[in-house]
Amino acid sequence: MNLSVQISSSIASLLPHVVIGLLQCKVSNTSYNDELWTDIEDYSKQFKQTYQLADINQRETIAATREAYRKTGKEPNRYRPSAEALCRRLVKGESLYRISTIVDCINLISVKTGYSIGGFDRDSIIGNSLELGIGQAGEEFCAIGRGLLNIEGLPVYRDEKGPIGTPTSDHERTKISLNTHHLVLIVNGFDGSITSVQQTLDFSRELLLKYTNASNISEKIVPA
Repeated sequence: MNLSVQISSSIASLLPHVVIGLLQCKVSNTSYNDELWTDIEDYSKQFKQTYQLADINQRETIAATREAYRKTGKEPNRYRPSAEALCRRLVKGESLYRISTIVDCINLISVKTGYSIGGFDRDSIIGNSLELGIGQAGEEFCAIGRGLLNIEGLPVYRDEKGPIGTPTSDHERTKISLNTHHLVLIVNGFDGSITSVQQTLDFSRELLLKYTNASNISEKIVPA
């Protein structure tokens, strides 16, 4: 069953222009796709020729996410948005992580657009809705590959059980694996551009169709 996403009043009052892009589909994941990685490596070279380190947090979508963090109560230099962290890797001469085809697609989408993208295994999400709110003190959050993450003050998505994702990192409980068959992809549009979020959903659909045999695709844009 498809998820719905709501934006809490606490977020809407601080970030009245936020736009969430939501894509859901059936997928087939693999550990590696050679053609995808040719695309990633070609784009990485182009990216490194275009940007320097000081340029990264000036990209409009990244700057908007950093400003959103400040408004919700988090220091973005200590808890970098995932898109910013990935872009910094590239300009430092490092490669993107090789995780799995779905995650690799999401990382390519993120560096191309500057949006921090959430990717979740739908079958691990409890309930039929998510809400974007603000992390509270003492909320336990086991971030993928990072261990416990202090999410107080971060924008955070919650299902019926608790927090599952932030624009900095997603939770181990709902992470994408080779056994993921139903994907939930979220575009965090803190810049408020419906057009750019829709273009990102279009690009996401294109990659997922090409590399994961995506089917039963649905999309929705949720404004504050």
